[in-house]
Amino acid sequence: GGLDGWWAGLELLHTLFMREHNAVCDMLAANYRDWSDDEVFDKARLIIAALIAKIHTVEWTTAILNRPALRIGMRANWFGLAGEQVRTLYGRLTDSEILSGIPGSPTDHHSAPYSITEEFVAVYRMHPLVPDELHLRSMSDPRASTPLPFMDSARLHSRPLLEQYGATDLLYSLGTANPGAVTLHNHPRFMQHLVRTENDGLTIDLAAVDLLRSRERGVPRYNAFRRLMHLPVVTSFEELTGDPETAAELRAVYPTVDEVDLTVGLYAEKPPAGFGFGDTTFRIFI
Repeated sequence: GGLDGWWAGLELLHTLFMREHNAVCDMLAANYRDWSDDEVFDKARLIIAALIAKIHTVEWTTAILNRPALRIGMRANWFGLAGEQVRTLYGRLTDSEILSGIPGSPTDHHSAPYSITEEFVAVYRMHPLVPDELHLRSMSDPRASTPLPFMDSARLHSRPLLEQYGATDLLYSLGTANPGAVTLHNHPRFMQHLVRTENDGLTIDLAAVDLLRSRERGVPRYNAFRRLMHLPVVTSFEELTGDPETAAELRAVYPTVDEVDLTVGLYAEKPPAGFGFGDTTFRIFI
């Protein structure tokens, strides 16, 4: 978090949604003149949070898990099985999340006003999506690209980069880039010797930190995780990876296949056709 986690992509997204929030505030203030500034601000924040949740549910997830069943499932999460057209024309038909979707359904927070489970956090460790270098493109010459080491877009470099290239070309560059594959042997190298700028200047290996965080928070190892989800477990390193060389590397690290860390096992899985990550992660997502 903070400066250590900041880069040009966040610079663009924060700018975009801050402006969207301000536009919603203007709309609300014009239509609800008796509301206080705090009421306008807080309602706009809720609307923007819902917008981001919708983008994640029906656009981002369906892009990285590009299969018809997934698209139906995630859109049903949002609009219900009755579908978007019914929701738009008639609103909610019932309190049922299944029929009319999650937004607007009765809330049951199970004694916690807000929480994300450790299982969800664990399967969301997707640093291989991040490239070691970005490729900057211009709308005026889209076929040409300029490579840029990722850290040259990060922290205090992000604002000068935005000022140099402009939001249009940076958004175009990121919008035409491919994410990295969520698989073994593809972790960003710069994250494995990341120098923290805040407080201590400590050099950390973020790949190792991802494993340690799951361990110290009691998240089960890969096979135990699968077993608790009533999914079949793997009985060998070869079955896990499908690649003899990678299986040999894992065998040199782990005494048994049951000791494979969750993140390593998730990265080792062969994703189903059209999926950007494996079936175990998908189960938690859906």
